[in-house]
Amino acid sequence: MGILRTIFIIVLIYYLIKFIGRLLAPFAIKKISERMQQNFYQKEEQSKPEGEITVENLNKKQKNVIDDDEGEYVSFEEVEDK
Repeated sequence: MGILRTIFIIVLIYYLIKFIGRLLAPFAIKKISERMQQNFYQKEEQSKPEGEITVENLNKKQKNVIDDDEGEYVSFEEVEDK
């Protein structure tokens, strides 16, 4: 009997959480979307005026792709087929 009672309680708690989640989920989603919308509008208001351009370079020093001692440039000539 103890095992059946435990399984019944677990199933009951699962369905209660599921039911309450369905009731509260729309409110939570609405609240989260309103908060995201407020953050978007606040950032939009803080943005720079239209027409102003800024360039931000995050990499102060750019590493050369090929080191000087790695190789040398070899020119080639196109060979004509006979």
